[in-house]
Amino acid sequence: MKKLFFAVILIFALTTGCATANNSPLDASNPVNITLWNYYTGVLLSTFDMMVAEFNQTVGLERGIILESISFGNMGGVESNLRSSINEEAGSLPLPNIFSSFPDTAYFPQRIGLLVNLDYYLSAEQLHDYYEPFVYRGRIGVNNELYIIPVAMATEIMLINETDWLVFANESGFSFYDLHTMESLSYVARAYYYWSGGKAFWGRDAMANIFVIGSKMFGTEIFEISEYNNEARATININYEVMRRIWDFYYTPFISGYFAADANFRTDDVRVGDLLAFVGSTAAAAFFPEDVTIDSETHNITARALPPPGFFGASNVLVKQGAGKAVMNATEQEVYASVVFLRWLTEPEQNLRFSAASGRIPVRRDAMYVDLIRQAAYEAELTLSEITYQTLQVAMEAIKNSELYSTCAFTGAIEARAVLTNNLRNKAEAGRMYVLEQVEAGIPREEIISALTADENFHAWVSELREALVNAVG
Repeated sequence: MKKLFFAVILIFALTTGCATANNSPLDASNPVNITLWNYYTGVLLSTFDMMVAEFNQTVGLERGIILESISFGNMGGVESNLRSSINEEAGSLPLPNIFSSFPDTAYFPQRIGLLVNLDYYLSAEQLHDYYEPFVYRGRIGVNNELYIIPVAMATEIMLINETDWLVFANESGFSFYDLHTMESLSYVARAYYYWSGGKAFWGRDAMANIFVIGSKMFGTEIFEISEYNNEARATININYEVMRRIWDFYYTPFISGYFAADANFRTDDVRVGDLLAFVGSTAAAAFFPEDVTIDSETHNITARALPPPGFFGASNVLVKQGAGKAVMNATEQEVYASVVFLRWLTEPEQNLRFSAASGRIPVRRDAMYVDLIRQAAYEAELTLSEITYQTLQVAMEAIKNSELYSTCAFTGAIEARAVLTNNLRNKAEAGRMYVLEQVEAGIPREEIISALTADENFHAWVSELREALVNAVG
């Protein structure tokens, strides 16, 4: 009841925008210190640090808030330190007030009661300022409550080396439209393999998304979530027809050499000429190379952003991804101060500046325009590549014409996603190596590929995938 009373007081204070002593637990003469953990690096980190300093010198000074921001360099660093602090391990840091979080990251601390339900502190009118599908991604737990505020989001995009594509396309009669579906993409990749003398055409980052989004395109969900002992538990829903479409699209072209994934990220494969195109996060545009080096010879390239291909005959579905901010339960003053900062961070001016620095999509409805992002980048003296602007433009247009989807947080979600990330890719890579070895031994290439893609191998793989997923979710 005490917690609910404070929540009501905070709702009134935050929704009315007042900062008087009558409704705010803050005192400018006795400021409260709060901490924030993030994963930022490079330009985004320097921009965010400047924004934190600006907040401390303006709103923070006026309201009595001093925010300290700590970067761990990547989300893995945030997650591992969070686990250590929750478990009170020797040498661990005090828990932060705010931390960057994916839904899967926030699920455990939410389940054990460490997180603030932000539905108590943000009115429906305020939440309407955000793009609703982005807000929904932050709703976790069995009661679908808001525990993560979106800051800047991403989806997936197709990025292509336009310069070298045009040489191939002009000689082969293809156009960008031929990359519209996964089936036609496979056909183009096969043609490119023979045209180029054996080079792969395409690859993808985040393999898990081909299962999650591919299933949703056909109206099914690979994880069906239900409540069990106050936990969100997943039942594995394997649709054989969908799995067959994924197998035929990815496994067969990969072992044939039409697709590849050699480096850690597909942008690196493009950089050395091992790929011409890939599907990855919109944030990858910032890392797309401006030149390609093959056998010590370098040539400049231009890039093109396209919507990611979908399965023929399926619905338009795009993944929604990206880390938001979660708030830890703490004192009345600390929680209040944390929400004040997050509201400030997602006001249009700050939201646009953050999006410009990160190359991600703004979460405010009134900020989702490329021209506004470009203006924010100019005012903040940030340099964004043209392919980043083009990517954001294509992505925001695609979002308007697609269903946005991501899996809900559940027990074992991190482990299950690891299965989807590695299972088929590892099998495809092993299959590709086997094909090369057998060809070198004198076995006809098509004979080997036909054996590897036989129905019994497909069914064996699906059984293996199901078992791995069941074990992951317990």
